[in-house]
Amino acid sequence: MNLKKSLLLISLILLVDQVSKIYIKTHFVLGNAGAVEVFDWFKIHFIENSGAAWGAKLSDFLPISESSGKLILTIFRLFAVAGIGYWLLDTIKKQSSKILILAVSLIFAGALGNIIDSVFYGLIFNHSNGQVATLFSDEPYGSLFYGKVVDMLYFPIIQDKIWPEWVPYFGGRVFNFFEPVFNIADMAISTGVGVLLVFNKRAFPKAEQIIEEEENTEVLNDAH
Repeated sequence: MNLKKSLLLISLILLVDQVSKIYIKTHFVLGNAGAVEVFDWFKIHFIENSGAAWGAKLSDFLPISESSGKLILTIFRLFAVAGIGYWLLDTIKKQSSKILILAVSLIFAGALGNIIDSVFYGLIFNHSNGQVATLFSDEPYGSLFYGKVVDMLYFPIIQDKIWPEWVPYFGGRVFNFFEPVFNIADMAISTGVGVLLVFNKRAFPKAEQIIEEEENTEVLNDAH
C-alpha cells in the first residue's frame, strides 16, 4: 500500500466518522431520550465521553481536577496521533508489508477522528443535555481542547441475564453483553489493532523473509 492509498483510506474513515458524529450531535438528545432501536441487538445510543477508553478520567486516579485531567489527556492524545502519523510515514517510506501499513492507517485514522472531537467539539457545539445541539453555536459548551468524544454505536446482544448461582464471584449478578458504546473511529482503531494481532507475522516479517522476498523480486526482474 502506497501513500496515496493510505491517505484515501484515512480520508474515507474520517469523513464517515465525522459526518456520523455531526449528524448524531445535531439530531439526537444526549442519553436514553435519544436512543433509537435499529434491531434488538443494535441501537443508536448517543453518549459523550470526556475521558479515555470506557469513560475513565485521569481525575479518577490522580489528585487533579477534572478539567486539568481533560487537558492533559487531550494533549497526550495529540502527541500520540503525531507519533502514530510518524510511524505510518516511516512504514510507507521503508516499504513495509501492506498488512502493517493498512493496520497503522486504520489506527491513525481512528485516533485522528477522536482527537478532532476532543480539540474542537467544545468550541463549535452547544450542550446536548435535554436538547439537540447546534453546530457553530454562539454558546459552545466548552473551549479548545475541552471537547467530548461523540459515541453512538451500541450492541446490547445480551441484556439483563443472571449468572447462575454456582458461578464463582459472578453468581447471581446481572450479565450484559456488549455494554460499551463506541463510534466509527473506535472501530477503525480496534480493527487496526486486531489486524496486527491476527496477522502479526505478516505485518512484522523476520529479516530472513524480507531478504528472501527481495531476492525473489530480483530474480523475477532479471527474468524479464
